[in-house]
Amino acid sequence: MNNLVENKIIEFISDKSIIKRTTLSEAFNMKCERIILNDETNFVVKYYQDKNIGFNSIKSEGNSLIFLTEKFPLLFPNIKFLSKDLLIIDFIEHNNLKKNDYEEILAKEIVKLHKIRGVKYGFNFDAQIGGLKQSNTFDSNWINFFRDNRLNMIFEIINKNDPMPKHINVQIENLIKNLENRIPKHPKVSLLHGDLWEGNILFNDGRLVGLIDPGIYFGHNELEIAYLTWFKFVSSKFINCYSEEISIDKNFNEYEPIYQLYFSLLNIHLWSREYIKDTEFLLKKIF
Repeated sequence: MNNLVENKIIEFISDKSIIKRTTLSEAFNMKCERIILNDETNFVVKYYQDKNIGFNSIKSEGNSLIFLTEKFPLLFPNIKFLSKDLLIIDFIEHNNLKKNDYEEILAKEIVKLHKIRGVKYGFNFDAQIGGLKQSNTFDSNWINFFRDNRLNMIFEIINKNDPMPKHINVQIENLIKNLENRIPKHPKVSLLHGDLWEGNILFNDGRLVGLIDPGIYFGHNELEIAYLTWFKFVSSKFINCYSEEISIDKNFNEYEPIYQLYFSLLNIHLWSREYIKDTEFLLKKIF
C-alpha cells in the first residue's frame, strides 16, 4: 500500500484505530481488505497496490454503487469513501448459509433490478469486470452492443495475448459473423448487475444480505440469468419464480450457451486457461 492510500484510510477512521486487517482478495493490481476498528465497526477497503495508469475499475465500481444504493439502499454496500485510488464501503456480514428457498429469494430481488428499464443498451460510464474495462457506449441494437462491447472485445484480447487453438477461434469467428441470426435484436432494456455470480451474492443465516462488486449497464436481462445457470448456482426454481414477474423467451435455451461463452472467455483471460475446456463444451452446444 502506498503512503497516499494509507493516509486516506487513517484520515477516514479519524480518532479510531484499526484492531484487525484481513486480506479478502488480491488480483488485477488491486487489494481488498476487511478492517475492524476499535469501536467494532467493519469496513471493506479496495485500493491499487501500484500506481494505476489504465482504466480505473475502483472508480467504476464506486460509480455503480452510487447509482445502485440510491435505488436499493439495503441490498448493496454503502460507500464511506471514494477516490480514484481508494474505495471504502460497509462490510456486509455473511456466512454463505442458504435455505432451500434461496433461489426464490434471489429471483425476487433480481427481478427488482431487471425491472429498472433504460432506453438504450449501455450506460453513461464504462463498467469493470475483474478489473477489465467493458465499454458501455450506448447502442439501440443489442446484437451490435453484445458483439462489439462484450463477446468480440474479450475474444480479441485473448487473441492478442495468448490465442486459443485454431479450431476454437474459427468457430467463434463464425458465430460473431452470424450473431444476428442467433440472439434477440431488441430485447427489453434492463439494468444489469454486470458480474452476477455466486461469489458476489451474499447470504447470512438463510437471508440474502447483499450483492457486491457491480459493474452496471443496461442490457438483455437473460444474459445475467445465463451467467447464473452456467455455474449451476440456480435451477428451475429460480427460473420459475423469476418468470412469474418477467417472462423468459421461449428460445432462451438456444442462445443461452452463446451468452455463457462470453463469461467463459472472460474467465480464460482473467483467471485460467482451463476454461478453454468449458469454451469447447459450449461451442458444441451452439453448433
